Amino acid sequence: MAQQAQVTEEQARALAEESRESGWDKPSFAKELFLGHFPLELIHPFPKPSDADEARTREFLARLREFLETVDGGLIERDALIPDEYVKGLAELGCFGMKIPSEYGGLNMSQVAYNRALMMISSVYPSLGALLSAHQSIGVPEPLKLAGTDEQKRKFLPRCAAGAISAFLLTEPDVGSDPARLACTATPVDGGRAYELEGVKLWTTNGVVAELLVVMARVPKGDGHRGGISAFVVEADSPGITVERRNKFMGLRGIENGVTRLHALRVPSENLIGREGDGLKIALTTLNAGRLSIPANATGSSKWALKIAREWSGERVQWGKPLAKHEAVAGKISFIAATNHALDAVLELSGQMADEGRNDIRIEAALAKLWSSEMACLIADELVQIRGGRGYETSESLAARGERAVPAEQAVRDLRINRIFEGSSEIMRLLIAREAVDAHLSAAGDLAKPDTGLRQKAAAAVGASGFYAKWLQQLVFGEGQRPRSYSEFGPLASHLRFVECSTRKLARNTFYGMARGQAKLEQKQGFLGRIVDICAELLAMSAACVRAEGQRVADPQLGQQAYELAEAFCQQATLRVDALFDGLWTNTDTSDVQLTHEVLQGQYRWLEDGIVDQSEGTGPWIAHWEAGESTEANLARRFLTASASTGPIAK
Repeated sequence: MAQQAQVTEEQARALAEESRESGWDKPSFAKELFLGHFPLELIHPFPKPSDADEARTREFLARLREFLETVDGGLIERDALIPDEYVKGLAELGCFGMKIPSEYGGLNMSQVAYNRALMMISSVYPSLGALLSAHQSIGVPEPLKLAGTDEQKRKFLPRCAAGAISAFLLTEPDVGSDPARLACTATPVDGGRAYELEGVKLWTTNGVVAELLVVMARVPKGDGHRGGISAFVVEADSPGITVERRNKFMGLRGIENGVTRLHALRVPSENLIGREGDGLKIALTTLNAGRLSIPANATGSSKWALKIAREWSGERVQWGKPLAKHEAVAGKISFIAATNHALDAVLELSGQMADEGRNDIRIEAALAKLWSSEMACLIADELVQIRGGRGYETSESLAARGERAVPAEQAVRDLRINRIFEGSSEIMRLLIAREAVDAHLSAAGDLAKPDTGLRQKAAAAVGASGFYAKWLQQLVFGEGQRPRSYSEFGPLASHLRFVECSTRKLARNTFYGMARGQAKLEQKQGFLGRIVDICAELLAMSAACVRAEGQRVADPQLGQQAYELAEAFCQQATLRVDALFDGLWTNTDTSDVQLTHEVLQGQYRWLEDGIVDQSEGTGPWIAHWEAGESTEANLARRFLTASASTGPIAK
């Protein structure tokens, strides 16, 4: 088995810095929010596809809907398997090549169209969306589009477009969101004409059925090799690849997710994507737009939840009137409806921004993924509460006793992974925070580095003072304190003024956090997380308002309804933003860390008295170790209990 890389915290940080995109050649709406600016002109008027693209998308979605109406999501849930005819039907429609250029046999669809298709597909059964997004968003097609050679594109993309399923292999049993510890190796052999891969990959979505794989492995440095984490296209039927098991999960029961072992696997050098050492950067760049598959899935599920909540709360009578007439339930319906409008707005905005290419969307896409995955889980939970006992009961059980088969509890299970897929919420907040404070770190220089001495810090303080003297003045005094009127937005103008004022407040608080924490700020993950969550809410408020105005211009009657939804959403979001600002400086973060330290030292073991833990010592898996099973079998069973501290970077 490949040896896990032994790295220090500083080395892990250095790899992350080396792999991130450091330049900002294009404007970024979200980045400006973090800096205290509100460049509404970057998103207003609300961008939309051309009439030709819109017509083409509608035509495709109509054909897709016709096919999806023949798909039985309950069958997939019951058998934990996507039938071959469903996969074949999606392939015949071209769904496996939606984002692949037409010259390679794909549909060459826009990100907006792709998002809408995934939204529709996921509303039928989320595992279908995971199948397609793992294949297209992070599987072979996207890395090759970004960094592949012409020969690689001609060789592999037509197969992918025709339905050859692909998978992305990064995560390992002991490596989740910290790729610096990657253990899988790719050793040059045959005079550099090939690489020999060795290692084990965990949670390989599509890996059980894939024909093509993107594998991340570490090339040793030396002998003329640049070395580093590198990306390879691998034929899944190559000698040396073993799929050791298909994993089972609380949700997404139809996904073909497994454990894959690579042993003495030879890959020709022409299958290296980009250069040696570029693998992690390719992966992170792929995820910029690839992460938008999560908001698409979340929005599709949330739209379905709204439909079910509306129908049920309108017909279910309690104490002489429909559920929706009770204020406690009405608050839930309002939250679901208003948040759906914002989810739709964020998805459409980020997708169109990706298509236009005018703006850098790495922060917007990450915020969209983070915010939508969190909000969709809240919506699904509220749906279960509205449905009551029927929300907790499975759709199969409901149908067996003659009731409508509504899989509300399944929605909770299926959506839960979105807060872990492609970067857990905790990791996403840290990644976004790193980009958010980029300007501060550049200005602060050695002030923000933990390993510099007092002399370097003093010199850095002098250099930073010029930047902050000008920047902070704009946030506290003069013109910057007078928000624009936004009169064209009518009743929504006050909410945009709130967003503008909040961006300055956000920037000031980020500066205060920098001043207090300096090099230790990166350890203040609670503070950084709240900073990011504030920006996510401000982005959603902006998107909701701007889209409502766009809908009003296009259709006054529809626009009036959109305005009402945006108004309700902004009122709700304002309360969340205010609470997050309060939490920046009034919180239990320090005492939480201290208490956790004591828990890990075993000081409160007595709290665990009175239970029986079937997973420790007495579980059936321990007997297999004692019986002396083979190493391979033992490892396979170990993978059942393996867990990542913060979740995988990608599917």
